[in-house]
Amino acid sequence: MESIDFTLTEDYIELIKLLKLLNLVESGAEAKIVVIEGLVKCNNEVEFRKRKKLKQGDIVFFNNNQIRIL
Repeated sequence: MESIDFTLTEDYIELIKLLKLLNLVESGAEAKIVVIEGLVKCNNEVEFRKRKKLKQGDIVFFNNNQIRIL
């Protein structure tokens, strides 16, 4: 599993924006699909909210990647 650290520049980032920004998906549409299909976990729970606000301390798991929000 690859570990990625993402440092926030604002109070939060939306889940689909994070996936797109880190190039883990090819488009916003693909980001929405992987979330809707239950392929993304946030803090060890499957996350279905596309616009989930990720804050400092959250951990996202997707496609053999662990993303820590700093």
